[in-house]
Amino acid sequence: MALGERIKALRKEAGLSQGELGERIGSDSQRVSRYENGRITPSVDAVVRIAEAFNVSIDYLLVEDAPRRPLHVADLGLASRLADIAELSAEDRSSLLHMLDALVTKNRLKALAGERR
Repeated sequence: MALGERIKALRKEAGLSQGELGERIGSDSQRVSRYENGRITPSVDAVVRIAEAFNVSIDYLLVEDAPRRPLHVADLGLASRLADIAELSAEDRSSLLHMLDALVTKNRLKALAGERR
């Protein structure tokens, strides 16, 4: 996926208009539109601001097959393990995602049960 397409996909995923993204990165909707349509390439500073706005790694924005990773991670031990996930087979990644989904669901149910008391 090209840089402009990736920016557009991230913007839509976040539910932002081009103007709202422009505000977050210190730009305007016209410039964001030109980025998304590939008419201009963002400067290095703009790429960093875009990565910060979506909390995605810069390589994810710039490199075609780079895995999606957060730009900022509070738990560095977890971050290195997340990077290692790319080395797993598709089957193992799927199993891991199922386990993560189960844990997240369990914690959400606990939170809901705690709120009702």
